[in-house]
Amino acid sequence: MFLPFLIPLLLTPIFAHAENFPRVEHHDPMVIDSQLSLAKVIDLTLEKYPDSQWLASLENEADALKKRGNSWFSGSAQAFYRFQEASSLHLHYNDATVQVPLWNLGQRDAEKRVGEKAQVDSAMQTVATKWHVAGLIRMALWDITLQELRQVQAQTELTTAEQLASDVKRRVQAGDLAETDSLLVQTEVLKKRSALTLAEAEVMHARKRYSSITQDSKVPANFQESLTKQKEVEQSHPALQAINSQIERKQAELEALQLVGSGQTSIVVGINSDRYTAGKGGKDISNNLESANIGINVPFGGESHLAPQTAALNVELNKLRAQRDQLFRDLEQNHHEAEHNLQVNQAELTISNELKTVAEKHLKMMQLSFSVGEIDLIDLLKIQSQTQLAVLTAKERAVILQRDFALYNQSVGVLP
Repeated sequence: MFLPFLIPLLLTPIFAHAENFPRVEHHDPMVIDSQLSLAKVIDLTLEKYPDSQWLASLENEADALKKRGNSWFSGSAQAFYRFQEASSLHLHYNDATVQVPLWNLGQRDAEKRVGEKAQVDSAMQTVATKWHVAGLIRMALWDITLQELRQVQAQTELTTAEQLASDVKRRVQAGDLAETDSLLVQTEVLKKRSALTLAEAEVMHARKRYSSITQDSKVPANFQESLTKQKEVEQSHPALQAINSQIERKQAELEALQLVGSGQTSIVVGINSDRYTAGKGGKDISNNLESANIGINVPFGGESHLAPQTAALNVELNKLRAQRDQLFRDLEQNHHEAEHNLQVNQAELTISNELKTVAEKHLKMMQLSFSVGEIDLIDLLKIQSQTQLAVLTAKERAVILQRDFALYNQSVGVLP
């Protein structure tokens, strides 16, 4: 019940005030866009992602393979022309031939399936890449949230230390505290300033990681996710669909190759023209002959030459099957870790909130005791440090739990 109310309260001040504490020159600003959704960020990033060119080429390849499967012939037609002349005999010979390769039985349908599987594979690779990009963005956004939360907490702690230093200085001047207390609290202030500088550096690193992935400095105002009800890694997981589509395509390529057999049967159609003129006994003799011919070229005995290609495809196919089995194991392991982290952080959130409440009450008591001189400054600083850690831990756990929702969804392949 605590979480839905806490997260908006945590995120709003972080993004609203994160720009107010630059302590070094290097500064990577972020722009919060209320019109931008997490799904939109993923789509925009995918368009600019380095793999986009490869995905486009897969789509072009699928179109080319479909075009080949729809062709009436199995390859390019060939035209042959020969002209022969013997001037002493007045001989003129013309020969024109066209050779067209034909599909073997079932081969055209097999090639069509290759094109169809390639098109499905292209689409699945796009979805798998989108899933991968979604994981990078999810991690980057929640990393920014955590680092900015720590920055805000560091600023709060510095303000508290400065206020305490001012109070100690006044009491030292009044003779209520020793000069060593002034030095002690000044040391604490310097430590808090250093912590704030380092926290701001981590924020800059987190922002840079996000902008490097998305190629943009805009972040969605709300990127929280609801936890999916899916309990295990299913075959519909984008990564599994992608590798399964590769396997199906390779199987289709193997079937098409096997149907090539010894080669392509070709049909040959041609025309011939013979013209002959000669003199005999004082008379001219001429002979003109026009003819047409048709033939079939049937290859045979080529299986041994096709065997290396078949074996190579089988190697690729079995390698993909092995990769799929390993991928499924990895996905199951990631899912188990995501589920375990979710359960642990749900329990830790309750504990950390209770610790925060106890620590804050304890700190108030110690501050009152210090004000009346019942405890030393060093004891107050210890209690204050413990309380600040408890407060930070409670805030972090709330954010980490929301991050765990996103990472669990990622592990089972659910996209925003």
